Amino acid sequence: MVSANHQPIQRWMAQHGGDAMVADIDGFLPDSAFLLDVPATDWKDAIRLAGKGLVAAGFTTDAYTDQMIETVEKMGPYIVIAPGLALAHSRPSEAVLKTGLSWVRLSTPVKFGNKANDPVSLVIGLAGHDENEHITVMSAIASALINPKKTAALAKAPTPEAIRDILHQ
Repeated sequence: MVSANHQPIQRWMAQHGGDAMVADIDGFLPDSAFLLDVPATDWKDAIRLAGKGLVAAGFTTDAYTDQMIETVEKMGPYIVIAPGLALAHSRPSEAVLKTGLSWVRLSTPVKFGNKANDPVSLVIGLAGHDENEHITVMSAIASALINPKKTAALAKAPTPEAIRDILHQ
C-alpha cells in the first residue's frame, strides 16, 4: 500500500509513463551532478546547489539556475512535490545544453514555503532539453522514491554509484 505521502509521486508516474525502470540513469545522472550531505542556508541556496550540479555535469549554463529560482519566485513552492523532496526545474531554454539531472542531498533540511511537504532534504535538479526527453528517467526515480526501503537507502547511500545502484533496482 502506498502512503498518502507518496500519492503525488504515484500520480506523476501515472501521468508520465508508469513505473518504467528502463532508463539511462547513468547518462542523465553522472557523478559530477551529485552533491551529497551539503549545507544550504535557504531554498534559494538549495536550488543554487542543484544548478551547480547541472552546470558541473555540462547540462546547463548558470543562467538556468537563475531561471529555476525565478520559477519558484513567480509560481510558489509547487516544486516541493512530496514530503522532503523538491524537483527544481524551469522550462526548456537556451540555457539547457542537454537533458540531465542533479541530485542534492542536504545535510540539514530547509523550508521552501510548502506547508504540506516542508522541510526539504533532497533536491533533484531537472534540465529538460525538450518537453519529453526526461520522462523515462524521472519515472525510474519516482518509482524508487515511492518505495520506503529504497527511500531510506537513498538517504544513507554514501556515493553516487550507490545511489544509481538503488535507482536501478
